[in-house]
Amino acid sequence: MKIIVPIKQVPETSNVKMDPETGTMIRTGVEPIVNPLDLYAIEEAVRLKNQYGGEIVAVTMGPPSAHKALREAISMGCDEGILLSDKKFAGADTWSTSYVLSKAIEKIGNFDIILCGERATDGDTGQVGPGIAAWLNIPFSTYVSQISEVTETKVTVKRIVENGYQLLDVERPTLITVVKEINFPRLPTLDGKIKAKQAEIPVWGPEEITAESEHLGLKGSPTRVVKISTPKVSRDGERFSPKTDGEMEEVVDCIIRFFEEKEII
Repeated sequence: MKIIVPIKQVPETSNVKMDPETGTMIRTGVEPIVNPLDLYAIEEAVRLKNQYGGEIVAVTMGPPSAHKALREAISMGCDEGILLSDKKFAGADTWSTSYVLSKAIEKIGNFDIILCGERATDGDTGQVGPGIAAWLNIPFSTYVSQISEVTETKVTVKRIVENGYQLLDVERPTLITVVKEINFPRLPTLDGKIKAKQAEIPVWGPEEITAESEHLGLKGSPTRVVKISTPKVSRDGERFSPKTDGEMEEVVDCIIRFFEEKEII
């Protein structure tokens, strides 16, 4: 069984800045890490490999420095890593990103399951996983909290929905996005770190994956950020500083009246 895990490097800090000219994220000067939610996809891939056998290929699209994310994935149990890196990929939205990843997965070939994190913590859209499935024309299931069985023809999953859980049999090959409830990611082992350090990470560009130029990068992205603004939260209220028991009772009465006026109680 061949499992493919698309991962992403994201800024370590939540203090992310946007470029007002291009509408894209400014990543320079910010320490990158593996998207925390992708670690659950890596862990689940390793668990499935241990149970059913096979191999795991981690794939990421990013600058040359993104090879660090792939080495971390290998140190956790993945067998190989592939870096998709080219200036033509820069500024891609979720549509273009999922296209590039799907073309790389087509080149890898003979896959059975694609495991993705629920979403990336920088973009927070959750669109890339389903986008890959759409480009590859394969079934997919999102918000999966358990993979209970894998057979030659299907994968049985439990996914989170608004009213509880849904049990599904999904035909192979398939794409699955997982949530944090599915497992607890392991720490890299010493053997894993040694393997990761020695691993050769191939770098693929548009030519290697036969990607069409009109779907690449900022120019090939149909999504446009037309305005960037920082929301401001202002709260007008009345401050109380009771110093005696009598003043405290007055404050309590005032709060009760406020709740009654707002029909909270």
